[in-house]
Amino acid sequence: MTAFVNFSIRVPASTANLGPGFDSIGMALNKYLTLYVTPSDNWAFKTCSDNLDGIPEGKENLIYKIAAWIADEYNKELPQAEVMMESEIPLSRGFGSSATAIVAGIELANQLLALTLSPEEKTRWASIYEGHPDNVAPSIYGGLIIGSHREDDTNIVLAGTPDIDVIALIPDYELSTRESRETLPETLPYKEAVQVSSISNVLVAAILQNNWQLVGRMMMKDLFHLPYRMPYISEWQKAVEMAENLPIYGVTLSGAGPIVLFFAPKGQGKDVQSQVKENFPNHQIDLLTVDAEGVTVTLEAVPSKL
Repeated sequence: MTAFVNFSIRVPASTANLGPGFDSIGMALNKYLTLYVTPSDNWAFKTCSDNLDGIPEGKENLIYKIAAWIADEYNKELPQAEVMMESEIPLSRGFGSSATAIVAGIELANQLLALTLSPEEKTRWASIYEGHPDNVAPSIYGGLIIGSHREDDTNIVLAGTPDIDVIALIPDYELSTRESRETLPETLPYKEAVQVSSISNVLVAAILQNNWQLVGRMMMKDLFHLPYRMPYISEWQKAVEMAENLPIYGVTLSGAGPIVLFFAPKGQGKDVQSQVKENFPNHQIDLLTVDAEGVTVTLEAVPSKL
């Protein structure tokens, strides 16, 4: 057994797409996946959260697979560890649960092998695995990112930490990204592509000017994915109808859904949360903020509660 100092890794959830920012714009949120890592004679993953029910406990765990992949890329061998996991992030709902596991696996290898990876390197590896940067990059950097991932490079623009309230309407059913992507068209007509590109361009410019009134309007005019995914999310139409009477900037799906997000001016989130709860009394309605730190590592003992 290779000795190392106990440490923890905390990875924030993320919301991606932000309307027409499809596969390219994402934001970190203050829900977290946390790993507590200690030396062991065998690899083992243990959980203490309902959100992690059914997660593999051995080397078939996604976090281990990612860490082992990174180790192989650097021609190194991982020391064995026991990993205690807790998560506030619901699976397959649109909060980047798989992306947080990917980022956690990269950071696990980074710490165990002393790779000293930069945020840019972590983002490149994560995007290679995920296929796009909008979920993984916010979990690495924190705040809001605008990114492009291609075979030859991954480029990220950091767009700060928006000072807004985010209200999440969380359905009790899962919707896998793969299944949701199957609803999308393979192509768009040229004129429609130009139109949605212009909407996306204005969205980005509004984000950089901190003009969230305009951001919200552009979110709701998306033509890349919302029209195709909305019919499969029963909460969407009612949420849009409510939005007209709420003190919010806009409403959109989180990632592939089914979580619906309302973006509100700072300080008005509790009021919006209350009104959404009145209309969806059987749903979980969370008031969230934007995480500014991204993935963090702390040297510490494993809490006794675990």
